[in-house]
Amino acid sequence: MPRDLFEQLNATVTHREDLGPGLTILRIESDGDLFRFDAGQYCVLGLPPAAERVPNAGEEEELPEKKRKQMIRRAYSISSSSKEGEFLEFYIQLVHSGGLTPRLFALEPGARIWLGPKATGLFTLKDVPVDAHLYLVATGTGLAPYVSMVRSDVLDQQHERKIVIAHGARYSWDLGYRSELETLQQESKSLVYIPSITRPGEDDSWAGEVGYLQNQIEDGRLERISGVPLDPTSTHIFLCGNPAMLDEALKLLEEKGFTEWSKHEPGGQVHLEKYW
Repeated sequence: MPRDLFEQLNATVTHREDLGPGLTILRIESDGDLFRFDAGQYCVLGLPPAAERVPNAGEEEELPEKKRKQMIRRAYSISSSSKEGEFLEFYIQLVHSGGLTPRLFALEPGARIWLGPKATGLFTLKDVPVDAHLYLVATGTGLAPYVSMVRSDVLDQQHERKIVIAHGARYSWDLGYRSELETLQQESKSLVYIPSITRPGEDDSWAGEVGYLQNQIEDGRLERISGVPLDPTSTHIFLCGNPAMLDEALKLLEEKGFTEWSKHEPGGQVHLEKYW
């Protein structure tokens, strides 16, 4: 028999910041030395099936006996700087019917959690030319890897590149890291931050951009606002989040001459990370 799952928990939640209904930022410190990672990568978090769930979570089907003896594990992109070395930060949305997030949302500072032994993933700037302009396009918590990138060294590089972060959410209160990104935009001549929402009729406080991100690509709004042309000879595009946005945006970009990057086809300029 494996030892009790709660005894396997190897990290501690040290900070929690609730951004709005069903959105939170968790900061986690490992019991041991923290692994190294590249901005844009993800790692695995876990909790035992017996861990407490938030009261407003949906009904959960009873787990088979084998599953009750296994840690519930899911991959999450890291939003903290790759240079920090002391903690990891995660931008998480509550999935009421999910297995892990209702348990993560029950955690408070001081709670224990399981942290995987390494980070992984190819959604990084490793294969992007240092002088290429960047479009970092995300829906919802798909913003997390881009926050890690701008917190790391992408803004510090001495090149004439522009970095455009286009973040879409339903409502303005769902635009996580908004204050931080607005401040970075004021401090850096490289960064252009374009937040937008898709339900302006339910958010009277919003006076910014509205509509789906793929539509903002199609009608040229992102190019007009940022001043950065969508040109495959000078620009790389990162897409993260809702699969519908990724699929539609990729099709639009291919019509402009972009191709999808992969480790087998490293010459592409569009980098994809699906969140579900």
